[in-house]
Amino acid sequence: MSTNRKGATFMVLAMAAFACEDALVKAATQQVAPATVMMGFGLLGMAIFAVMAWLRRETAFPAGGLTRGLMIRSAIELCGRLFYSLALAFADLGATSAILQATPLVVVGGAVWVFGERVGWRRWVAIGIGFVGVLLVLRPSGEGLDMAALFAVLGMLGFAGRDLATRAAPLTVTNAQLGVLGMSVLALAGLVVQLATWSPLALPGPDAALRILGAAVFGVAAYSALTVAMRAGEVSVVTPFRYTRLVFALVLAVLVFGERPDLPMLLGSALIVGSGLFTLARSRR
Repeated sequence: MSTNRKGATFMVLAMAAFACEDALVKAATQQVAPATVMMGFGLLGMAIFAVMAWLRRETAFPAGGLTRGLMIRSAIELCGRLFYSLALAFADLGATSAILQATPLVVVGGAVWVFGERVGWRRWVAIGIGFVGVLLVLRPSGEGLDMAALFAVLGMLGFAGRDLATRAAPLTVTNAQLGVLGMSVLALAGLVVQLATWSPLALPGPDAALRILGAAVFGVAAYSALTVAMRAGEVSVVTPFRYTRLVFALVLAVLVFGERPDLPMLLGSALIVGSGLFTLARSRR
């Protein structure tokens, strides 16, 4: 019970830090271009993780170089971070965070195809209900999907693919090294956006730079707390507390950005979280 309580506590702290990171990234993109935010955030986060690796007497990058599994993971994470960052810049924080909660559902479905895991009909129904919740959040109209919200869906799919690829990564790669790789991929995503827009690179002002630095600090703290949580308690007990991220994100969306989640979005969020919790419960059984 004590280890599970510790794991749940650190999971909640990690989700709160992730929500603060998202809010700071969104706030920074209101002052400077998203590409600048991504590159600054990625480089700062990479430096922090590299220092953490050095303090643990580890190399910043895996000693054996990038294996095929790590290259696949990095390529998928590039897509996830690129589109999720664009969603934070152009879509509502609440809607973006709600769509992100469907990641575990995609991971469960993807594990059937990638690893040959078995999923019963009840979990398939729950996954389907979760995606109905995603559609409620997206609210496609006769004119099609909102492109900004579609960025959140593509980012969520990228993160789900990254989680699946992480299972195939060598166990010798440490958490700090994975952090360095992830942040370097974020910086690369920013460079891709910068080159695609062909706009001159403008350095952020003091306020934007402080927000980017805060996002990097919260991101590293969240990642570290998440690692403690997953190692302290049982996965089936600790994992459901991931959904507290949506609560923190909605609070920040209302208080900081003045967003007003309506009934369809709240109902869709409830369907996503409820189906995810049911899927986790069935997986535990």
